[in-house]
Amino acid sequence: MTAITSQDNPRLKQLRKLRRRRERERSGLFVAEGEDLVAAAIAAGRPVVAGYRVAGTAIGGSGFSDVEPNVMASVSTLGSGTRAIGVYKQRFAAPTGPLCVCLWGVSDPGNVGTVLRGALAFGAACVALGPGCADPHSPKAVRASMGAIFEVALARVGDVGELPGRRVALVAGAGEPIWSTTSVLGGAGGEDTEVDSPPALTLLVGAEREGLPPEAVSACDTVAHIPIVSESLNAAMAATVALYETTRRANRLTDRGARLPGLRPAAPPSRVPPT
Repeated sequence: MTAITSQDNPRLKQLRKLRRRRERERSGLFVAEGEDLVAAAIAAGRPVVAGYRVAGTAIGGSGFSDVEPNVMASVSTLGSGTRAIGVYKQRFAAPTGPLCVCLWGVSDPGNVGTVLRGALAFGAACVALGPGCADPHSPKAVRASMGAIFEVALARVGDVGELPGRRVALVAGAGEPIWSTTSVLGGAGGEDTEVDSPPALTLLVGAEREGLPPEAVSACDTVAHIPIVSESLNAAMAATVALYETTRRANRLTDRGARLPGLRPAAPPSRVPPT
């Protein structure tokens, strides 16, 4: 196949349009830019709708068109350029457990993508997006997810009642510490009582400054906080700490270290590089 040599190629024009949220929502498509993200999509079994690679490389395999290097640079949103770009279908599903993270009013796409990455690392089944959240398929969110966008289920919700299991609102300085059995798993006190299967659970996280709205907090089963010395954590950090502590506690109560039944396995080291 002849390489694409013109910046005015109609397919590349369509690719540029997908930088806009309105076009992504209209088409149901999104762009993943970079070799690592394309490789993550392949590993997750996500078929490419349209793929582009620098001419002369073997990135992506079938479904990818060759593009001259200078032309590829003209459509790249990365400062350093890229050698591969893939277009994929968006996927949304109903929120599901046993472990779900729900973001409410988190408008920074980098935070949304980072929460997806944390959800994959700690085995969450789903990331649900409430009102006012950034587009998880924006270029910044997709890059921040480090490929988790292809593996963690995404859901949209408009009401806390749509979320699965016990709902825990994370509110700075309120409720019990996140490591409390009562706040997270619904047990009695802080006893490490062994259980066969902890209940399904949703962790609700709000924006850094505004936090969760009162109506969302009141609709939850309980309120918990992450004890810290400083004033606050951003949404991605709070969600990651809460996910770690929740899975640590659940696994401790489930046959003293057995994985919480139903949790997705953590990503292998080759997929999630050390930070």
